[in-house]
Amino acid sequence: MSKPIVAIVGRPNVGKSTLFNRISRSRIAIVEGKPGVTRDRIYSDAEWLDKRFTLVDTGGIDYETDEITKQVRRQAMIAVKQADVIIFVVDGREGVTGLDEEVANSLRKSGKPVVLCVNKVEDQDQAWQMVGEFYGLGLGDPIFVSAEHGRNVGDLLDEVVKHFDVDAAQPNEEALHVAIVGRPNVGKSSLVNKILGDERVIVTDVAGTTRDAVDSWFSYGDQDLVLIDTAGLRRRSKVEEDLEYYSVIRTLRAVDRSSVTVAVLDATEGLTEQDKKIIGYAHESGRGLVIAVNKWDLVEKETNTMRDFEDQIRKGLLFADYAPIVFISALTGKRIPVLLETIVQVNQARSMRIPTGRLNEIIQDAVMAAQVPSDKGVQLRIYYATQVQVNPPVFAIYVNRRDLMHFSYERYLENRLRQEYGFVGTPIILAIKEREK
Repeated sequence: MSKPIVAIVGRPNVGKSTLFNRISRSRIAIVEGKPGVTRDRIYSDAEWLDKRFTLVDTGGIDYETDEITKQVRRQAMIAVKQADVIIFVVDGREGVTGLDEEVANSLRKSGKPVVLCVNKVEDQDQAWQMVGEFYGLGLGDPIFVSAEHGRNVGDLLDEVVKHFDVDAAQPNEEALHVAIVGRPNVGKSSLVNKILGDERVIVTDVAGTTRDAVDSWFSYGDQDLVLIDTAGLRRRSKVEEDLEYYSVIRTLRAVDRSSVTVAVLDATEGLTEQDKKIIGYAHESGRGLVIAVNKWDLVEKETNTMRDFEDQIRKGLLFADYAPIVFISALTGKRIPVLLETIVQVNQARSMRIPTGRLNEIIQDAVMAAQVPSDKGVQLRIYYATQVQVNPPVFAIYVNRRDLMHFSYERYLENRLRQEYGFVGTPIILAIKEREK
């Protein structure tokens, strides 16, 4: 069995994301004084009284009829269906509203354990004066908290963990984290949904409907993975609202906590400058890298269409020419298994270690095959090399003079290592060091 799932639900702007951040002790969920900021389900690991669980933040449940509001409501109800325990959040300052009563009615029908959380209560004496109306929701004893100040959140969690199955096993903590990144509307959320076989992320024709980074766990063969779907990165000049800025930062953080980053390109538009910036950040961060060319089903094919398209990408990404390119269709599922297999291979390459003896043989053979750089009669001398790190692979190369190691020769040595061991999809870092005299 997996960890218990606790879903936080309620109407918009009652403080669900603030409570989520308080319990998870993080700043994962975007918090802003504006209804409707959290759209997708947001997942985080949490712990209380030595009991671990998965906490889920959801968009506010509303009964308006516009498309995004309907999908947000549907997402929230999917979270309710998946949850083991539900925290129903209402606003203690406003009291019970008609929308609260509608949501409470839906939760009672779910048959799931529900803990009623009355948020934004700083004055406990005032809260008890209106306790009766909260009992009227028919969900048992209300717990008065202030998520912003952390007041009584412990009491809330005490009640939540009472509903856990004491025999629930803990999941594999060694899961492979994969960030799905790219510009808005290239099909990231569609790709995640196709992989999971479950509409966990909102998909519409409106660019930018994913604003938060959303974690989804699944297994592929013997490998446990966590897919991190992210907001699309716009050009910095277009990041005008604070909300968009937060989403950009969240995307960069998603890359930072991933082992492998999948950069999704739109086959109908080709490689753009913004794509290069996104991929460049993953490269500089030392993440494993896979290029997924989505919407390939929409491209008219001729002889060598795929080869020519790949050549164009390679020319635009000379700094990341090690990254495998997979042409996919998130809509039809074409080559999705190939993409998953490539992700696993890239992760394995990041963990590869070369024995010191074999590493030095490769370096010496490379030196014999190509003349080393020199300056004013002084030649570069490579004494020895050793691998000092994996994830990503880092090699320390000890030389007589560091300034003699030209960039071109460094790339030459990197390519020789790749010829011998592949290192598909992972950057290789060469740390050039002068040997102490």
